[in-house]
Amino acid sequence: MSQNDPQWGGRRNDGPPDLDEIIRRFTQKISRFFGGGRTPSSGRSGSGSTGLFAVIGVLLVLWGLSGFYVVDERENAVVLRFGRYVNTVENSGLHWHLPWPIERREIVNMTEIRSLEVGTAAAGGSADESIMLTGDQNLIEVQLEVQYTLNSAKDYVFNNRVADPNGRDLIVKPAAETAIREVVGRSKVDYVLNEGRGQIAEETKKQMQELLDRYGAGVSIARVNISDVQPPEQVQQSFADAVKARQDRQRLINEGKAYANDVIPKAQGAAARLLEEAQGYKQRVVAQAEGDSARFKAVATEYSKAPQVTRDRMYLDTMQQIFQNTTKVLVDQKAGSLLYLPLDKLIQQTGADAPAAPAPAAAPAPAPQNPDSASQDRGARYGR
Repeated sequence: MSQNDPQWGGRRNDGPPDLDEIIRRFTQKISRFFGGGRTPSSGRSGSGSTGLFAVIGVLLVLWGLSGFYVVDERENAVVLRFGRYVNTVENSGLHWHLPWPIERREIVNMTEIRSLEVGTAAAGGSADESIMLTGDQNLIEVQLEVQYTLNSAKDYVFNNRVADPNGRDLIVKPAAETAIREVVGRSKVDYVLNEGRGQIAEETKKQMQELLDRYGAGVSIARVNISDVQPPEQVQQSFADAVKARQDRQRLINEGKAYANDVIPKAQGAAARLLEEAQGYKQRVVAQAEGDSARFKAVATEYSKAPQVTRDRMYLDTMQQIFQNTTKVLVDQKAGSLLYLPLDKLIQQTGADAPAAPAPAAAPAPAPQNPDSASQDRGARYGR
């Protein structure tokens, strides 16, 4: 058919055809495809009805084919009928449901590791999102990273996702904020800034999982990491000074412990040595006292048998012990004079003059008149 055909309605050669002409041509092609066609007896109206039914049939086929869908091994499909849950398809492969608008499907990736950030500008959070209050009334900025997977496609579709233009899982982030603020609120600022990061992350993970299970979100928390913890910018210098003071304190404590570890063992050793010496001295004194006591008892026994002989023997033994340790002797004579015997000088002079001549003899002491008188005189001098 040329463009100059009268059915173009007198339009310009470069103008588009009428809408009715386009529909008529399309129905004719569909009719030929399904074996229909114009017969002399059918007329124009019969041809139009056949084409209309053909179009409707094609549309029904296409509508039925739209219900087929494929589920991957990593995915689950949640089938909804007029928005109500029907079932969850967990088997991978080709499946079919009643086409839209009767039923529709939600394909959920169950193995994907999803992540979100709390308190960072990249996550689209506000400036106050990372500021938290510790248990000792200090402000601190905490940035958190959360990784999670899904454990229930049904719960995820119905209880987790909120109408959001970006398709984000909005329920997980509030749970993360709630958990981290609760854990930080029970801790002190020094614990959060230093040694408590790992423990706080574990407690936050546990708290988040409890909240999400309570909400039935179908989410499993895989990992919680505290990416950054620092005081607010206005007080960072003061916190740095406090950290330095704490480090100095720990250094002094370590030095004191090292000094104590060096001094205490020495003191303990000296104390043990003194105790052993005192114990030895005690045993020696006790043994000596016991020996003296036993000797005194033996002497007392002999004295009861022969008093005079025992006294004389004790006197001679005592004099022998005394004269062994002295070099000067004074002898009391009856005339009332004292005789001085410088034994040390005499020994030295004797050793020097022995080859030449014998040493001069000392003046002889007057002999006693009889032995009994000498013994009585000696006994009188010593109170016997």
